Amino acid sequence: MADQSKAETPITIRLQDYQPTNYSVDSIQLDFDLQEETTRVRSAMSIQRRADGDAQAPLVLDGEKLKLISIAIDGEALSDDAYSLDEEHLTIHSVPDFFILELETEINPASNTELSGLYTSGGNFCTQCEAEGFRRITFMYDRPDVMAKYTTSMVADKAKYPVLLSNGNLVDSGDLEHGKHFAKWEDPHPKPTYLFALVAGDLACISDKFITMSGREVDLRIYVQHHNKDQCGYAMRSLKKAMKWDEEVYGREYDLDIYMIVAVDDFNMGAMENKGLNVFNSKYVLAKPETATDSDFEGIEGVIGHEYFHNWSGNRVTCRDWFQLSLKEGFTVFRDQEFSADMGSRGVKRIADVNILRTHQFREDASPMAHPVRPDSYVEINNFYTVTVYNKGAEVVRMLHHLLGPEQFRKGTDLYFERHDGQAVTTDDFVKALEDANDEDFSQFKLWYSQGGTPQLDVQRQYNEQEKTYTLTIKQSCPPTPGQKEKQPFHIPLAMGLLDSRGQDIPLQLQGETEAVPGTRVLHIREAEQSFKFINVPDKPVPSLLRGFSAPVKVATDLSDEELSFLMAHDSDDFNRWEAGQRLAIKIFLALLDDLNQGKPLQLNQAFILAMKKILENDRLDKALAAQAISLPSESYVADFVQPIDPLAIHQVRLFMRKSLAIALKDVLLSVYEANTDKGPYQIDSEAIGKRSLKNICLHYLMELDDVAIRQRCVEQFETASNMTDVITALSALANTDCDERHDALAKFYDKWKGEALVVDKWLGIQATSRLPNTLASVKSLTEHEAFNIKNPNKVRALIGAFAHGNVVNFHDVSGSGYEFISDYIIELNKLNPQIASRLTTVFTLWRKYDQQRQTLMKNQLERIKAEPKLSKDVYEIIEKSLAE
Repeated sequence: MADQSKAETPITIRLQDYQPTNYSVDSIQLDFDLQEETTRVRSAMSIQRRADGDAQAPLVLDGEKLKLISIAIDGEALSDDAYSLDEEHLTIHSVPDFFILELETEINPASNTELSGLYTSGGNFCTQCEAEGFRRITFMYDRPDVMAKYTTSMVADKAKYPVLLSNGNLVDSGDLEHGKHFAKWEDPHPKPTYLFALVAGDLACISDKFITMSGREVDLRIYVQHHNKDQCGYAMRSLKKAMKWDEEVYGREYDLDIYMIVAVDDFNMGAMENKGLNVFNSKYVLAKPETATDSDFEGIEGVIGHEYFHNWSGNRVTCRDWFQLSLKEGFTVFRDQEFSADMGSRGVKRIADVNILRTHQFREDASPMAHPVRPDSYVEINNFYTVTVYNKGAEVVRMLHHLLGPEQFRKGTDLYFERHDGQAVTTDDFVKALEDANDEDFSQFKLWYSQGGTPQLDVQRQYNEQEKTYTLTIKQSCPPTPGQKEKQPFHIPLAMGLLDSRGQDIPLQLQGETEAVPGTRVLHIREAEQSFKFINVPDKPVPSLLRGFSAPVKVATDLSDEELSFLMAHDSDDFNRWEAGQRLAIKIFLALLDDLNQGKPLQLNQAFILAMKKILENDRLDKALAAQAISLPSESYVADFVQPIDPLAIHQVRLFMRKSLAIALKDVLLSVYEANTDKGPYQIDSEAIGKRSLKNICLHYLMELDDVAIRQRCVEQFETASNMTDVITALSALANTDCDERHDALAKFYDKWKGEALVVDKWLGIQATSRLPNTLASVKSLTEHEAFNIKNPNKVRALIGAFAHGNVVNFHDVSGSGYEFISDYIIELNKLNPQIASRLTTVFTLWRKYDQQRQTLMKNQLERIKAEPKLSKDVYEIIEKSLAE
């Protein structure tokens, strides 16, 4: 049979059309003869017709780019007319009620640039089967609701591939003739195809042990390339912390004898939770102070935790279909966020998570790609691994946690895991377990799963001095999104407090209640308009609304600059103290934009400068929180408040604000920089990370000044720092400065670190995001550099993706050169790796929100991409939705 390719006409898959398969697969035996260009895969599947299956239905299995060598049922080879092949399926026209299907296929892992299925990376074999990669290995029901027990055997050249790994437990291994060897793995837990994994290569291993809460010993192993063996210690410590945390917080114990992580350089995602054998992008495993930044260490801890937590919230209980993706991802993101918050600074972690949501997910909600947490349809499932499904999905779970409280939420998750262990289920099943465990009704709340868009709360307030009452009137609304013009009211948990004139929380007592509740309380917003009257309020308070960002909504209030400054100074909620500063900064930002557009001279609000000064001088404030508090809103976030978007004007105003603050606060910035410079050994604890983050944000401000002495301090930090966090900060500041030291530093950095792929990615990204006007030319030049490889997703993200998504001013240059450059790479990547191409394409989805000139330029590029022959489903879907009226 000839190699297959995808169908030309993409088909829309709809949730309403879901049907279970007519047949189940009870077990599957896989035998791999691993060769780089001609891997043979033999499979033997035990299949039976479901009790409610159609007795006349053929067996239709998924398969792409496979060469079929042989096919047999119960040992008898099938004649050519007994089955048919098309580009995506194998159809066997008539089968018995119970049978063994034997297949042999041939694949070419070395040519698999899409990195989906079985491919080679750095001389090793590895797999990525989520979402639909298994169909590139052999024919199978490649969907999450078909769960089978897997036995996997591999044969390979022992010298080239001494390590042979798969899911479950190793049950047999040994040497064979002609320098080959084999390994056999059995996974006792039924799983869908997307959780299958195989790794073969010459890899180093570090190992450790973990004793579970029931006393079982689990063998922990991390496999990496030999030269990276010294960079796995932090990942191993993070894994052990995650295992302990999941036992303590959720009562979840690991269920196999061995837990393995493999780090590979070529990977489309961050990591993959395959049962017992997690395959990771090396970015989220490898770290040491000389090569990794604080954010790298934090990312490793979070992703290690995320994939481990999937063992229960995703593997033991999986999703019925891909529309339920947030069942596993939203829940697990919430779990990893809470894990990271417990390991470090909870307030800073919450700010970081909300920043991602508001900078990326809110923009997605405002784009043609807007969709509910549980989408209704898709053309290519890889396009729905989105911030909506993951991060907004996590916020939906967080709201349930708010509504129930920690103990009741744990009670509900216990029931969920007990009730659905070994099953493929839906978001409705998850919510039902929480309801049943706590005698609650979340019927209205489930609209969060089915309705898209970002709700807005408009808040009006009134204080009655004579009656000592305070009334909040709240209206909720949600703008139309594709396919959903009208929205029903959401059930929104609004955590809030009221501050008295001294900045203390007022005990809150609603009218009709007999007792006041101290501190924060949660209001239940269920209607289009609701009023809440608080009694016994001694004086006019300042409201602190949406504490902890208790719901993924926008809040519109009439808080004055003075009230926002008051909240910055006094709010007991870390998140809302930061949020007050962000709101004040946005108000000032928008006023300056108006002045710029009207040709007025720009002048920064003195009260704002004073507020920033107070933060810097407050020694009692957590250093990491202080660093967040003095950081201005990003240009992307500010753009959400502007229509039409003028990227250059936004960039100019933000630059003016940064420079004005640097001029006004130079002495205090220098003082804080010096006070937080640590000469001792590198530490990764939250206190040390906080000091570095505050020191380095001060350096970035100071580098806005044309000051030779400060520039020399920056160079000194670059040359003498003992950790990558400080080195990268200094290099980034120099890269944004038009000076001789810039070129020297970039050259020295590459010369020192050119052997460390992940460090080189930082070097590429720093240059790609430079605000200097010649950046596009520099990026084009770097595409020809030895450090860049278009077939490696990390390199594409570091250079091309960083320029498109992280360099607002140069990407949106009015010449359109940035748009054309990115389109060139989308077209090229479409042929090599459609997943990476489609993620790059999303940079154009908001084209209608820009000025007319940029709209025309971006639309022209979208139409140019659309005109390409053989456009992948991944890119086609983004383009079609972006251009749809």
